[in-house]
Amino acid sequence: MPELQENVLKNLSSNLNNYNIPFFFINETALWLQGAVDAPHSIAVSIQWDAFESVVGDFNLKYGVAKPEYTSETSYALYVIDECPVRIECTYNTVIRTNPYLIEVSLGEQSVQCLSLYYYQKLPEWRNIIDAHLKKIQENVTAQNEKSWNQQTYEALLNRFGKPEEAATKLKENPKSRLKSLLPYLPSLQGKKVANLMGSHGMKATAMSLLGANATVIDFSYENERFAKEIAEECNVDLSYYVTDILKMNHDLDGSFDIIVMELGILHYFLDLHPLFKVVSRLLKPEGTFVIQDFHPISTKLISSKGKKHKVDGNYFDPTIYRTKVAFEKHLTNETAESLVLQRKWTLGEILTSIADENLIIKQVTEEPNIKLHDRGIPKIFTVKAVK
Repeated sequence: MPELQENVLKNLSSNLNNYNIPFFFINETALWLQGAVDAPHSIAVSIQWDAFESVVGDFNLKYGVAKPEYTSETSYALYVIDECPVRIECTYNTVIRTNPYLIEVSLGEQSVQCLSLYYYQKLPEWRNIIDAHLKKIQENVTAQNEKSWNQQTYEALLNRFGKPEEAATKLKENPKSRLKSLLPYLPSLQGKKVANLMGSHGMKATAMSLLGANATVIDFSYENERFAKEIAEECNVDLSYYVTDILKMNHDLDGSFDIIVMELGILHYFLDLHPLFKVVSRLLKPEGTFVIQDFHPISTKLISSKGKKHKVDGNYFDPTIYRTKVAFEKHLTNETAESLVLQRKWTLGEILTSIADENLIIKQVTEEPNIKLHDRGIPKIFTVKAVK
């Protein structure tokens, strides 16, 4: 971060904090803080609208007199702080603290609020820049996630499911039990080509094969592949497994599948859902079926639970990218640094809109409650069925 702009940001933040009013950085300043653009020539900050006049009065004493400009929706004043142009603005009748796109970013040893790049992604003038930036971050995130999912994953699967022959025996006895929550949304599997994207250990893909499908798993973990292949061999089914980054797949399999399935704990690995669902649309045959089932955002973003107690303490609209532990970490005997991954939690509206944007027609959306009595009334999972 260029020293001049960083020092001005710190100075500006310190001054505004003294007023004890909400503020956040916007436009190129916000995108620069998130690494999407180079350092801007000027700094832009939005403050609570009903404090604008008092802030301008004080800044006029510190940084020279600025004449505010007024429009029907905003006010702004221009200053020069340490030779750097600074724009102070406000938007009338808005409450900064309730803005759903506010995030915290690090600024040296302190943190400041700025408007998330996901807000700017919705604006045509910024969309291409944000898309390119998210693609670059996604490549780094996927590389880290791939590293994490290839560290001790096989061990975790053995600890969770037992030896492949043991897991296969249970699977052969009742393959439908492995697909219980998905079966109501799937067409007949007999003779159909099915892809399980991010299919992990392959248990569901193998179950679909046992029910007559020609199943394929696409996943980036070779340790997952090892376990899945052993399960399939014990079940005497031919399971295709592609170890690859879904977002970097070539076009060899385009239009190959009658059915595509994604389920449970998948979407948060993607920082932009549109490229993912674009691949889904590519892989499906015309009139093919896409079924995705995942944990409901109400339970992952809004409500925290401890035993029988629940608290609404989250921000459903929070667009922050989180660093967290991989799902299988609890099954490991030794925690490693590689067991940390980055995630972005999505709202249901964001998910549905991203699916519909990629030539997929939504036919059904189902929300299901948690089966535990003390979780009554809290949605646990959701399922979307769409066709190409």
